[in-house]
Amino acid sequence: MLLKIGELAKMTGLSIRTLHHYDSIGLLSPSARTQAGYRLYQHSDMDRLHRIMALRKFGLSLADIANALAGPALPLHSIVAQQIAMLERQIAQASTLRERLRSLQAQLAQGQAPELAEWLTTMELMTMYDKYFSPEELQQLPLLTDSAVEQEWKALVARVRAVKEAGAGPGDAQAQALATEWMVKLVRDTGAHPGLFARLNSMHEQEPSMQATTSVDADVMQFIIAAFNASRIALYRPFLDKQEYAYLLANYGRRSGEWPALIAAVRAAMDARTPPTDPAVLQLARQWLELFRSYAGTNPATQLKFRQAHQQEPRLMEGSFVDGAMLQYLGAAMAVVAQERPAK
Repeated sequence: MLLKIGELAKMTGLSIRTLHHYDSIGLLSPSARTQAGYRLYQHSDMDRLHRIMALRKFGLSLADIANALAGPALPLHSIVAQQIAMLERQIAQASTLRERLRSLQAQLAQGQAPELAEWLTTMELMTMYDKYFSPEELQQLPLLTDSAVEQEWKALVARVRAVKEAGAGPGDAQAQALATEWMVKLVRDTGAHPGLFARLNSMHEQEPSMQATTSVDADVMQFIIAAFNASRIALYRPFLDKQEYAYLLANYGRRSGEWPALIAAVRAAMDARTPPTDPAVLQLARQWLELFRSYAGTNPATQLKFRQAHQQEPRLMEGSFVDGAMLQYLGAAMAVVAQERPAK
């Protein structure tokens, strides 16, 4: 059965303009056209469109999707499985909220009511957590659910604020020690799960009430990030010459905000047992190399020095959410990418 573009748009919920755009950039071209030039889509086009829509839903850009689809065919059953998992998480979150509302309804029916301020704050936190984490994931985040861990974090935040207010800068040894302690605790209190860490970051950035509850505002986060980056730069310094160190100093933190989501995506691919030769993983490897080069440069000899630094200085791995298994997995993907580059 052949479908005209308007019919396909109506059946998929996409706009005709979107389908035109996909055609214009070569992402999804119709298999046939009428004598009058109208686009016609057939069964094989649905397979590709499903992949595009699924990958788009997972957050990939159109350019990344094009690169992924340009390689060997992505297994559609794997994509559908990931869609199912995402929907199941959303269903679980909705079910949890429903049960909490039922409990609240029962309390109100019995004439029981908490203090208004406590009630509103609790409801706000409930819905906020449900937006970012499933009930199972919350169990892996003691800093949100364990009162003892929460107190530990409050004490650490207070120490950071005290050092910051005393005038310390990112280069100060005490600031760097606190930043490293902060990141190590984050790894511990997220179960070393970079996906949870990335969403925790998003929650702090997008939820003012979370910042008020934890006293971790944008200024504190910027101070921690700057001090942590400075501590990494100091660890790299003995391995680099003057020119290499100057380049590192000028560029290291410039794109640091892109790392959490990328590390989370690599971990998700590993957890899904996706082969390192899969096109989507190869794209992640390319992004990793791009970020690495943003501070290490493009000279292979200099890049080797950075790799040697990681082999000889274990502190570089502290608080990074990157372990040996991830580097080995990426290494296999990067070996394929390295073979592709000369042909481009």
